[in-house]
Amino acid sequence: MRKTQISFAIELDNNNVPEKIMWDATDKPEAGLSETKSISVALWDHKQKNTLRIDLWSKDMPVNEMKRFYVDCIGGLAQSVLGATGDEVMSTEMNALCERLVKHLEEEAKKG
Repeated sequence: MRKTQISFAIELDNNNVPEKIMWDATDKPEAGLSETKSISVALWDHKQKNTLRIDLWSKDMPVNEMKRFYVDCIGGLAQSVLGATGDEVMSTEMNALCERLVKHLEEEAKKG
């Protein structure tokens, strides 16, 4: 059986706030750690029937990029729902939410 691994290394300040987030994966095209500003990991606990989540972002990540990150996550989930379940209604509704949120972010940027 083939195995693969994904790992995260988080550098924290004295208040346990992430300063640097690094990640690596055995199937990643380039070797070695890569830096990112945010991660969101969701795990399904089949025994408890609920989701365990890990959301981290570095303290220098701009708020507007954080908001865009979450919109992109929802869009990715919409694609995953469609591929995993074939539920076009859920996927369409999630994509519609993304479109509304992108407009909201564009309006925020104009107000600046």
